[in-house]
Amino acid sequence: MAGRERVLRMSVELPLWRALAGYRVLTMLYALGLCVTTYDQFTRPWIAIGYDAVLAVWTLATLPRVRGAASCTKGFLAADLTIALAGVLLTAFADSHQRIAGGPTLPTIWTGGAVLAFAVKGGWRWAAVASTVVAAANLVERGQLARDTLHSLILVWVASIGIGYVVEVARVSERTLARALEIQAATRERERLARDIHDSVLQVLAMVKRRGTALGGEAAELGRLAGEQEVALRTLVAGGLLPVARIAEDTAAPVAEPTGPADHEGPDGTGPVDLRTLLAPFARDGVSLAEPGAPVPLPPAAARELAAAVGAALDNVRRHAGADARAWILVEDEPADILVTVRDDGPGIPEGRLAEAEGEGRLGVAQSIRGRLRDLGGSAELISVPGQGTEVELKVPKGALAARGKKAERR
Repeated sequence: MAGRERVLRMSVELPLWRALAGYRVLTMLYALGLCVTTYDQFTRPWIAIGYDAVLAVWTLATLPRVRGAASCTKGFLAADLTIALAGVLLTAFADSHQRIAGGPTLPTIWTGGAVLAFAVKGGWRWAAVASTVVAAANLVERGQLARDTLHSLILVWVASIGIGYVVEVARVSERTLARALEIQAATRERERLARDIHDSVLQVLAMVKRRGTALGGEAAELGRLAGEQEVALRTLVAGGLLPVARIAEDTAAPVAEPTGPADHEGPDGTGPVDLRTLLAPFARDGVSLAEPGAPVPLPPAAARELAAAVGAALDNVRRHAGADARAWILVEDEPADILVTVRDDGPGIPEGRLAEAEGEGRLGVAQSIRGRLRDLGGSAELISVPGQGTEVELKVPKGALAARGKKAERR
């Protein structure tokens, strides 16, 4: 729901309500000023003074109401429009017939604020109803349809309906954006869980299947069941049907890497982690590690994710390049990026095999490698030539890591 709350805070309605409150105050002052300056021209000035006093008290007392759609209720809108209509109709009793024909009404342009409140609250249909009622009151007050009157009424009618339509479109857009943010958060969580399952559960099931088949007997039946569960689970992960726990991104547990290194926090438990320390356990028979002479500090979570992606790449080497294949890990600390390259001398990947594997639910590259780098703001490039091995280049911009660190500090 955090995405929806952010959208509501950015809502286009909030500035509209603030503008409406300011409009009501300014037009109320204008109505009072016009009454004072033309006091001696009214036939019954006490009616104009009494109405403007009521208008001033009503406008100031109801300012808290004009703060949002929740406080601006239907009852308030009806009362507000009634105040405006009363002022329009009272003009015929307060002023002479000659001045009524071409002069302003008692509330003057304050009436437009009452109509605009309908537009912001209920959209263009509510605005059309309110502006039509105001137009009818003006026609009754003037007794005739003059050109100036017609122009003013059409202006209020078109403006209010236009604003109401814009508000409706904005609301639909905000709901769509809020839903998109929720889907994005759920998708990221699903991808993290899918990576965790790929790196642990699926590999264990595959191992049980192979060992059980090799041992035979009761173990073969256990291997068969493990194989069925592996296929079912891969189908769930590939189809996006895996249940997703709606937990906050900042409290999500880091993905465990069963075949990778242990976590090494900074000296105080929260400081940067030297990436070289996390990659060192990977250097064993058949795997060589080339690293800079100086530490490569990264935020702990980013370092773990990058090391897990390296582990997933090496896992693919072990499973697909054969037991005799060699692999090399190269770590480069460039001014703008952290580069980690994993190369092997295996047979390479046939063209189209990655897309085929992803369709089968084997998401080692799509989730365990590319998904992790995408979450870090980086990228993963895979280059493979049949017969010449495979190279996986993991790049993380330092700028993205810095922004991620600042965001974590704010949280």
